[in-house]
Amino acid sequence: MAADQAAGLRRRRGRQPLRCIHCFFDSVESTRNLARALHRRGWTSLLVDPLGRACADAPARSLFDWRQQLARGQLHTVPLPCCDGWHAPGVRADEPGLGDVAQNYDCLVFDADANAPEWAPMPGAAQTLVIEANAAHASLLRAYALIKTLARLPGASGNVVLLGDAAACDRLRAACERFLDPSFGPCIHSVAHEDDAFSALAVRMADAEIESRDPS
Repeated sequence: MAADQAAGLRRRRGRQPLRCIHCFFDSVESTRNLARALHRRGWTSLLVDPLGRACADAPARSLFDWRQQLARGQLHTVPLPCCDGWHAPGVRADEPGLGDVAQNYDCLVFDADANAPEWAPMPGAAQTLVIEANAAHASLLRAYALIKTLARLPGASGNVVLLGDAAACDRLRAACERFLDPSFGPCIHSVAHEDDAFSALAVRMADAEIESRDPS
């Protein structure tokens, strides 16, 4: 599926930045579920595959590696049912040139490593961290470390959405409210209590985009 050229044009005319969604999920199926939910909301997404699991079943990949593709200013994507996929082992969101070649998309969906000690925001993009948490202590510690990293960015620009075990998400929110800057509190949301967390997340993001366009 080719990128919808009108998607980027609509976003730029609305003066909306490219949105970068970092998905910290144990299973790639969760990342795909989010991409499907965004597709149902009319968003055109590029699913970035740095772990080699999101595009594992896709057709043959490019002869050029992702660094060469960025240098040439042209990504070689593969068609997925609800978005384009880009196989780029080890790529980071702050890779120079990535934002420029992705301007025809409404958002980039990064299938991030849930066990990664840190992450990198995409310069100039609106950041959203989607973190799947469970009751395990290690899971909570990893999630809190990611949230703290975002909260310490200059201007604390970005949002966090929690899903997974509802009790674990409630514990995370309580810890963030207690130990992080109070001004960052409104940036943390949870959809863990929703029947369809991915659809609820897609609706929340679409509503936030509409609100940001409203001059009132």
